[in-house]
Amino acid sequence: MLLPDPMSTPSPQLLVAAAQETLGMGKRRSPPRAVCLHLAGEVLAVARGLKPALLYDCNGAGASELQSYLEELQGLGFLTEGLHILEIGEHSLIVRPEHVCQHLEQVLLGTIAFVDVSSSQPHPSIHSLDQLQDLKSIIAEIITHLQGLQRGLSLEVSCSRLCSSDWNLCTVFGILLGYPVPYTFHLNQGDDNCLALAPLQVFTARISWLLGQPPVLLYSFSVPESLFPALRDILNTWEKDLRTRFRTQNDFADLSISSEIVTLPAVAL
Repeated sequence: MLLPDPMSTPSPQLLVAAAQETLGMGKRRSPPRAVCLHLAGEVLAVARGLKPALLYDCNGAGASELQSYLEELQGLGFLTEGLHILEIGEHSLIVRPEHVCQHLEQVLLGTIAFVDVSSSQPHPSIHSLDQLQDLKSIIAEIITHLQGLQRGLSLEVSCSRLCSSDWNLCTVFGILLGYPVPYTFHLNQGDDNCLALAPLQVFTARISWLLGQPPVLLYSFSVPESLFPALRDILNTWEKDLRTRFRTQNDFADLSISSEIVTLPAVAL
């Protein structure tokens, strides 16, 4: 198994300290050691273009704390690319703007599908982006915002905010996180959906990074099993693209993509 030269990566102790000293400030509890190491792996995956974005939802740390964390990693020589913290609503995402723009431009070309799980329908259904014009406008708005940032970005960590008062954040985050088949639903119907007791095919992608540490969970998403035949080509294209991007880097090894079928009494989105 080929793994990066240990001299090229800070020690696990330094990576843990960087997270705990910046993200555990004030009354917030510091993230556990395993969470710190996994977070560093995910950040590196974003920097290397293996995933478009990382949604931070660990201990309530905000954009300023995340900015301090990324700057601490840069100080360790861990990151050289200019990463950006994108605030949407009350949430913070870590992105590399040029990679996200490339991904969103592909989404506008119809490379992904959407599964409508609104509670008003008996079964999930597939939609294309052309059937979701409001969502198409949101994607274009995010691209415009990020393109404006790129003109002024340097290697320093930066931060910006997008207004999202009427956005379906579940769907928007699914797109930004690189899911090939994000879920969508009508916001005026609350949080209910039609996935309860519906068999779901759950896909996970993992990569090896630090010796002696668990693999980094790169992706985890599901599609209704009943729609899998219709979505097979999109999922195959997503896997092929991920394997292609994986071969262009040498920080991670052993990309593993697996799936299993689960049935749950309720599904929270």
